[in-house]
Amino acid sequence: MLPAAHRLTDSDDFRRAVRSGRRAGSPTLVVHLWVDPDVTGPVRVGFTVSKAVGNAATRNRVKRRLRHLTREHLPSLEELPGRAALVVRALPAAAEASYAALGDDLGRTLERVSPS
Repeated sequence: MLPAAHRLTDSDDFRRAVRSGRRAGSPTLVVHLWVDPDVTGPVRVGFTVSKAVGNAATRNRVKRRLRHLTREHLPSLEELPGRAALVVRALPAAAEASYAALGDDLGRTLERVSPS
């Protein structure tokens, strides 16, 4: 479970991250990162797992895996200037992907989307 301070719950922030943020994709997921350099605060993370991924049990398993993997990347995301909003969207291939494959894809996409 992510700490409450790191949960992205506001629909406007979800929308802003998806529409205005930097995007990077992989076979199993797409990440959207929006950074507001004028405001300080912790990085907030939200997840989107649609019914295309699978039934409720499958979607929940994918969300649990992504939450745990994202929590491992929080220290590097905290180094971003300002406040960041990260949205991780699972693709249908995430249902069959192993934990290691999801981790590799998340790490690779976060490297590509992080500002240099």
